[in-house]
Amino acid sequence: MDNNVNNISSHAQQSDDSPPQAESFASLLEQSGGIPERLQPGQKVNAKIVSISGDFVYIDLGGKSEGIINLDEFRSNDGPLQIKEGDEIEAFFVTVQDGARRLTTRIHGYSAVSLKAIRDAKEAGLPVNGIVRREIKGGFEVLSGEVRCFCPFSQIDIRASREPERYLGHSFPFMVLEFEEDGRNIILSRRFLLEQEKEAKIERLRQSLEVDMTVTAKVTSIQRFGAFVDLGGIEGLIPASEISWSKTENPGDVLSAGKEVTAKIVSLDWENNRFSLSIKALLPDPWESAAEKYPAGSRVNGSVVRLMPFGAFVAIERGIDGLVHISNLGTGRRINHPKEVVEVGQQVEAYVLSVDVPQRKISLSLQPKTEPKKIVLPQVGELFEGVVDKVMPFGVFIKNSSGLTGLIPNAEMATPAGSDHRRTFPAGTEIKAIVTETDPEKARVRLSRKALMEKE
Repeated sequence: MDNNVNNISSHAQQSDDSPPQAESFASLLEQSGGIPERLQPGQKVNAKIVSISGDFVYIDLGGKSEGIINLDEFRSNDGPLQIKEGDEIEAFFVTVQDGARRLTTRIHGYSAVSLKAIRDAKEAGLPVNGIVRREIKGGFEVLSGEVRCFCPFSQIDIRASREPERYLGHSFPFMVLEFEEDGRNIILSRRFLLEQEKEAKIERLRQSLEVDMTVTAKVTSIQRFGAFVDLGGIEGLIPASEISWSKTENPGDVLSAGKEVTAKIVSLDWENNRFSLSIKALLPDPWESAAEKYPAGSRVNGSVVRLMPFGAFVAIERGIDGLVHISNLGTGRRINHPKEVVEVGQQVEAYVLSVDVPQRKISLSLQPKTEPKKIVLPQVGELFEGVVDKVMPFGVFIKNSSGLTGLIPNAEMATPAGSDHRRTFPAGTEIKAIVTETDPEKARVRLSRKALMEKE
């Protein structure tokens, strides 16, 4: 026992002729000035160090009452003491032992060295330190002081682990879950404390994190749909679509476990523990300048990244893909699929047909856009010579040598009513007519065979 506790007992015997057993520590305190508030196991107190003697530190608990704390708690690796008389410290009440109130500063691992100390720690709700000695059936044998305890596999970590090398020989704080059969059955849990610590971290993060905040996080795992990152106690997801402005087929091509990234918080769902982030949101949007960089008619170089039945997508720059429609692959022949002309990974030169920034679309062609031929319409009253292009129920279309097509309505064909023009004017038949009407905007010409015959 420590000298101070023995001194208190001897003082009690000298002040009264009754047997020492009749004199309690509490009555001695009452004689010396009053009993302080009754402490409950695990209760936190703030007290001043009144003296340091032997293996103990003595603190003032008020009412001329003192508590004792093991001196080892204030040394780091047998180094110099980190406290001195008069310092204010925070401690937790454990139990009354041999008439002295014992406390500890090690809320994350009280150094229990006996069965009674472990039982006291359980009653106080305080963890005890223990060394993982060996793996046994169902869990691990843990030594707390010289006391053998048991920690199930499910209680060694937040996620049950069967990798003993991660724990064997290491010292951890444990919560005493069960103390039965006079200490022959002691069950410990490290998971209990880890979950408490995690909950405390989550609560701190709940107070500090906000949507649109920029944070630094570490990648914990890569999945096909995105990357999980550690935000300092909670796990968030960066979806594959939010990693980069360019299409990310495999997040592992861009990120790797252990890498630190800077991202923007997109959403915080505390009830369902879902937290989304975006790296892309912190990067400049390449589409903002796309219209200026790629005007219609300009030439671009890129790589074919995807083939679809309707066309081929070409990566122009990071985050911008253009589409070469199947009709603009420039083969001059009918094709059934773009793979007949190009393949993924092929470098191509293309021409910009149009840019739609709001829809994030760029139309491309492998051939430059050709300007349509300028068609000069004939004047009203001029002679129009051509061949029958096609016959419709309402009239006959004829095309001249310059490619211009004109319509002769049935009423202007100068044929008997009900005539079958398909038989009398099959495709390729030469016909002459007079121009009766023109539409420059739509490049349409109306003709009359009847007017020509009347003129003749």
